[in-house]
Amino acid sequence: MDKPVIYGDSISGNCYKLQLACAQLDIGHDWRETDIMQGESRTTEFLAMNPNGKVPLMVLPDGRCLPESNAILSYLADGSELAGDDRFARANVLSWMCFEQYSHEPYIATSRFIIQYLGNPPDRQADLEAKRVGGYRALDVMEEHLGDHAFFANDRYSIADIALFAYTHVAHEGGFNLEDYPRINAWLDRVRSTRGFVPMSDRH
Repeated sequence: MDKPVIYGDSISGNCYKLQLACAQLDIGHDWRETDIMQGESRTTEFLAMNPNGKVPLMVLPDGRCLPESNAILSYLADGSELAGDDRFARANVLSWMCFEQYSHEPYIATSRFIIQYLGNPPDRQADLEAKRVGGYRALDVMEEHLGDHAFFANDRYSIADIALFAYTHVAHEGGFNLEDYPRINAWLDRVRSTRGFVPMSDRH
């Protein structure tokens, strides 16, 4: 194996982050499509690589395994302009990636999972409704920040934007309406116009 292998589900935002980063950083890799709904991340072979049984997962040419989307993003972007060019800049990128995982993803991505992956079952409607407040709170924070900034960290495009773009641009698939967020919509367009941009798979 002379290049990393990435196990992922192409319609997962967390996995799409890595597809976008690899495209924009021109990083060759072997993509292994992994159907989580068919239990392909719960096999004995997969669990030996990631006991948490989740994608994405990157396996390096030397056999070392790295799980968690934002950790993999940081690895891929290390030393590039997408990671931040000094100690504070890198920490600022990381702060927005932490925001994405703790204040954004649990509400917006989870709502999308319930609707798109699980088929929006009646017994999850209360759960969906409970996630509305947290999801819109995260979008409000983003909208306010974008009033003074073109991108999220250090006023330049970075993996912080990749992390936040992944689920924000499909927030409507989780039941979130972005019509009242003009700054977010303008930022989404700016991300789409960055060099090497690739869209998420439309496989459903």
